[in-house]
Amino acid sequence: MLTAEPIIYGAIFIGVLVIVEGLYLVVFGKSISLNSKVNRRLQMLDKGTRRDEVLAKLRKEMDQHMRSRSVPLYSMLADRAQKAAIAFTPKQLMMIMAVVSVVAFLGLTIGTEATMPVRLLMGVVMGVGGVYMWVNSKAKKRLSMIEEQLPDAVELMVRSLRVGHPFSSAISIVSKEIQDPLATEFGIIADESTYGRDIGEALKHMAERLDMQDLRFLAVAVAIQQQSGGNLAEILEGLAKVIRARFRLFRRVKAITAEAQWSGKFLSGFPVGALIVIQVTDPHYYDDVLDHPWFIPACFIVGIFLALNLFVMRILVNIKV
Repeated sequence: MLTAEPIIYGAIFIGVLVIVEGLYLVVFGKSISLNSKVNRRLQMLDKGTRRDEVLAKLRKEMDQHMRSRSVPLYSMLADRAQKAAIAFTPKQLMMIMAVVSVVAFLGLTIGTEATMPVRLLMGVVMGVGGVYMWVNSKAKKRLSMIEEQLPDAVELMVRSLRVGHPFSSAISIVSKEIQDPLATEFGIIADESTYGRDIGEALKHMAERLDMQDLRFLAVAVAIQQQSGGNLAEILEGLAKVIRARFRLFRRVKAITAEAQWSGKFLSGFPVGALIVIQVTDPHYYDDVLDHPWFIPACFIVGIFLALNLFVMRILVNIKV
């Protein structure tokens, strides 16, 4: 006798991710998607929104999550949401967690015969875990795009400085000529500079918010030049070469360690996959041992070792560049 419960669990979890992504695009529009090449800040300005209103809105989106770190459930999500610049407020994200948890619970109730405690637990796990995975994927993709765009942005600043533009104008040119997500980040710095904030301080804040070493290098280089003087174009040209070299080295390390990463994932995922296949093909396979006193403890021990395998493999391939 075959059972479709494992497939239903997977379909419900995928549905949770689709619901969250759909809500995000419906509420904020296609331009906020990382797949869009539209400069969101310039698009907001083209619609007639005042520059100070655009700045206030974007700064609120980018800083709102760190102010909610003290919330117990939300603290694990705040850092990733901050780096992903999720436009949902912390309250909205927690409401979405609750809504998709209810949806997952209803789906499990309709599609499975699991007991009430199991449905409640899995509904919460799918709701909270689904939102976390969605935010985490957004953060990873956004940071990866910023890392790839940064060398070109710094080189564009160098060319702007060499033709006679001041550094504030060079920042503004970068915000208009490159694509999002880095364009909006530099656009915020350009607007803050216009309203009186020190550019070095604004760059440092961006580097700390995104937690990127290359941006810290840029902030330190600008701060040193402001204090001691020197040819900023030459400093940034050297920095662009360093950033591009670090980016190439990081990609090379990532390619070299990819085999070990996937080996760890395969070794941890294969037993789970085998268990699902066994349950689908023969649901009564474990009936003879279900009542054994060591069955449940053994399941927990296996789960712990599988999780440790992923953790250890991640440490071994986490090479700092």
